[in-house]
Amino acid sequence: MPILALVLLFLSAAMHALWNFLLKSAEEKYVAMGWQTILSGALALGILFYSGLPPREMWLFAIISMLLEAIYFILLCIAYSDHDFSLIYPIARGAAPALLVIWTAIFLQEQLTVGGYIGLAMITVGMMVIGATALLQSKGERIHLKGVLTALTVALIISLYTFIDGKAVKSGPALPYGLSMFVMVPFVTTPYIAYHYGLDSFSRVWKKNRNYLLVGGVLGLIAYMLALFAYTFAPLSYSGAIREVSAVIGAFLGWRFLKEQMGGVRVVGSVIVFTGVMVIAIFG
Repeated sequence: MPILALVLLFLSAAMHALWNFLLKSAEEKYVAMGWQTILSGALALGILFYSGLPPREMWLFAIISMLLEAIYFILLCIAYSDHDFSLIYPIARGAAPALLVIWTAIFLQEQLTVGGYIGLAMITVGMMVIGATALLQSKGERIHLKGVLTALTVALIISLYTFIDGKAVKSGPALPYGLSMFVMVPFVTTPYIAYHYGLDSFSRVWKKNRNYLLVGGVLGLIAYMLALFAYTFAPLSYSGAIREVSAVIGAFLGWRFLKEQMGGVRVVGSVIVFTGVMVIAIFG
């Protein structure tokens, strides 16, 4: 695994975790997420004027990825309003890398080393362990089938748009491709938010969280662009898994600054994830 790719992916994960950390301070998280897509899209549009559009053969990839990202966004909105899903979501982040390995093996013929498979397995298991923390804290609450199905769907969507983006940027310029995708996403997510929560929700959330939203819009764009650059020259299976370190960083930020419980289980899960990353770095 190239060192530069590791650096880019760690930076991407840290920025993604920081954006989600800022999101926790917003009362209406789904609307704040909507603002993030709008602000990231506006910034991407400004840069796109200088970078130019991606080659025509990449447009279909960008449109498919945009639709998958929009579905992912809508599922997250459902997750934030469904307490049951909050027990399952971390597990979805762990299942996504396992699904991504299947797509890359079938369609990209990526040949991974034994050490790489071990590292991927450790990251997946570590994410599952972190997710188990929420299950233990549920105090016996019943986990509904809807939450499980939503979590598995989220994992599938994450793996699919990661695969689509990785395949696209391995054969074309990453910058205009990623910018184009970010420009398109708000045209789907904004009407969804306006329909379900009202247009006035945008102004209400903006007044309360303006600074956080602006920072989040910038972080969201830069974080994913860094990942796209890593995808251009690093194995996609490894890259998609290493990005899940953001969940570990997010858990640490919540513990350090929001007084959330870290717990021994989360610590063990975090150690397993980082060990998996190191195994990939050395033997992948």
